[in-house]
Amino acid sequence: MNWNDVARQVIGLGAPFLGNALGGPLGGAAGRILAEALGAPAATPGGVSEVLPSANPEKILEAENRWIEMIRAEADAQRTAISETHQTIRAELISNDFVQRWWRPIYAFELTLECAALWAVVVHEFWTGDVQTINALVNAMALLIAYWGFRFGVLGVYVSGRTREKLCEVTGREADSGAVGKLVKAITRRK
Repeated sequence: MNWNDVARQVIGLGAPFLGNALGGPLGGAAGRILAEALGAPAATPGGVSEVLPSANPEKILEAENRWIEMIRAEADAQRTAISETHQTIRAELISNDFVQRWWRPIYAFELTLECAALWAVVVHEFWTGDVQTINALVNAMALLIAYWGFRFGVLGVYVSGRTREKLCEVTGREADSGAVGKLVKAITRRK
C-alpha cells in the first residue's frame, strides 16, 4: 500500500487538497498531518487506511485545513523571500556604486580570459611538445574541472538572474519562478 491508495479515499471524503498532496511528492508530509489528525497508530499508508473508514469527517476537514495552512505559510515565506530579493535587485539597479553594478560583468569577462589563457597554454605546449607541462595539466584535470564547474555555475546563476532582472524591468512584473512560484501563486489566489 502507498499514499496514492489513501489519496483516492481522502479526495472522496471531501479533502481534495490533502488528497492531491498525498498522491504527489509531498505525500509523506501530508500523510503525517492526516495521521496526526485522525489519531492513526502510525504515519504510514497502512496506519492511516486502518482508521480512515471510521474517521470523523470533522477530523478529515481539520487535516485538510492544517495542510492548506501549512502550504499558505510556505507560500507567504516564499512571497516574502521573493519580495526581499526583488527589493535588493531594484536597489542594485538604481545604485551608483561601481562595484555593485559591475562585479558580475567583470567576473564573466575575467572567466572568459582565464579560459582563453589556459587554452593558449595548452595549444602552445602541444605545439612545442613540452610533455612535462602537458602531464602536469592532465594530472590537475580533476581540480580544474571542479574549479571551473564551480566558476561556470556561478556565472550561470548570474546569467539567469540577470535575465530575470531584465524581464522584470521590461514587463514590470516578477519573472516566472518555476514550479514553486506557480504553487505559491495558485495558493495565494485562493485566499
